[in-house]
Amino acid sequence: MPRRLGAYGHSRFEAVRLRLEQFDPGMGWRLWLYEFLLFGFKQGWACLFGALMLALLLATHFLYPDDAPLHRYDFLTLSAVAIQGGMLLFRLETWAEAKVILIFHVVGTVMELFKTSAGSWIYPEASVLHIGAVPLFSGFMYASVGSYIARVWRIFDFRYSGYPPRWATFILAAAIYVNFFAHHWLPDFRLLLFAATGLLFWKTRIHFRNWRAHRWMPLLLGFLLVAVFIWFAENIGTFARAWSYPGQEDGWEPVGLAKLGSWYLLMLISFVLVNLVNPVREPD
Repeated sequence: MPRRLGAYGHSRFEAVRLRLEQFDPGMGWRLWLYEFLLFGFKQGWACLFGALMLALLLATHFLYPDDAPLHRYDFLTLSAVAIQGGMLLFRLETWAEAKVILIFHVVGTVMELFKTSAGSWIYPEASVLHIGAVPLFSGFMYASVGSYIARVWRIFDFRYSGYPPRWATFILAAAIYVNFFAHHWLPDFRLLLFAATGLLFWKTRIHFRNWRAHRWMPLLLGFLLVAVFIWFAENIGTFARAWSYPGQEDGWEPVGLAKLGSWYLLMLISFVLVNLVNPVREPD
């Protein structure tokens, strides 16, 4: 089994997942409880990279010494590299997923450079490992989103019905990305982009296999649910003083709900980027 899984580039988790899916808990409440626990286990594994990054942000916020010879941000960057290397070394992540993470890192860092120069948010602490005003660990925060989507796509065997033409999703994702920059000088077309997203995906269902049978939900609902969790993660990040939005300089306050809309649109970009390495398949 390990040899066959390795040949297809699957992670060590794949063998564990297959054994869990082959287990028969029986019927009734035992089945419902088992599916619920299995769903939580799979989701937890899919967001492992992001969860470790958030744990690092909180741990260093409370425990990192002020007089340490290494800046906190630089420690976060080196730790993120070590986590990524360890996940590849121990086959907890596939090389295809690592490629997605690299793409997200580049796309996210470019956006960070522009947004920090425009004053959308700041990184209040010093660092050596940075580009402009952006510490390099920030790219891994975007990469953790890409890691989650790539992993959950494989772990839950995503299938899609009513999926729009691929070229249309690329155009929409590009328009969303450009608008994140252009709205600083031009009118903000965010509402039109929300409408375009709804028009393009309103018939699309995502089919996911938690145990043995595929279940489905509207893909737009899936985008929203992930965006909500990212918004919660942003609150953790700003609470840990990893970065600050305007109004948070003198003390932490919750991230505004308007950011939820931004992450909703960024979810579409993220989804399309992962689609570069994960094909869209229809239900059997």
